[in-house]
Amino acid sequence: MLQMAIFGSGLMFFGLMATYLARERPSAGFEKIQIPQIFWISTLVIMISSLTLHLANINFKQDKYLNYRILMGITLSLGLAFIAMQFLGWKEIFAQNSTAEVRNARGFIYLLSGLHILHIILGLFFLIKIFVEALKRMSYIESFIYSVNPPNQLKINLIIFYWHFVDMLWVVLFSFLLWRN
Repeated sequence: MLQMAIFGSGLMFFGLMATYLARERPSAGFEKIQIPQIFWISTLVIMISSLTLHLANINFKQDKYLNYRILMGITLSLGLAFIAMQFLGWKEIFAQNSTAEVRNARGFIYLLSGLHILHIILGLFFLIKIFVEALKRMSYIESFIYSVNPPNQLKINLIIFYWHFVDMLWVVLFSFLLWRN
């Protein structure tokens, strides 16, 4: 089910990128804009969050529950930092020249990154749920019992899969925006 949702999201984003390509002609009132430097930093932050979540999963499987909780907390913090940086980038884009041509390009950047932020927020919601469950099980025995339960393992694997998807999606979107601007 998750794979189908990811496939649908991927199609939506590729459709939006195709629309961007079709509409970007200068004669159609579309002018390139300067991509904010903070988007570079946010890209690094989201890639590091993918790494910390991967490391959290390794620690979870190795019964290192304290490290797992710490890395989950770091991943959540990095996800929130990514969103904050995106808003700062939006602010920088908004401050750029406000001609009609720039507004067209800016609108697509807001749309692409805004929809991506919604996907990140959804991922953060599920990461928070898993993180809260991990904090409820502070003793080794409770954590171990939780970790060997197949439905719990599946939940964690699904959120990791989804988080890696939204991380790679941003890398694709950012690369696309750099290429076209």
